Amino acid sequence: MSQVTLDLRGTPCPINFVRTKLKLEQMPKGELLEVWLDGGEPIEQVPQSLTVEGYTIDNIQENDGFFILHVRR
Repeated sequence: MSQVTLDLRGTPCPINFVRTKLKLEQMPKGELLEVWLDGGEPIEQVPQSLTVEGYTIDNIQENDGFFILHVRR
């Protein structure tokens, strides 16, 4: 199964959530999306909003100055 990466560093809320959700809706069920997010509001809001929408957060890891979010379609 392939993995898609969405680089949303520098993208403000709620646009980063909207772009993530649109990308997930285009993907086959069960596929994994890797989302790169800034710290602060983006990493606090986007995973929470995705969970409310019914998506599964597989993993969140801190990388060099940003966060990597793995979300399952």
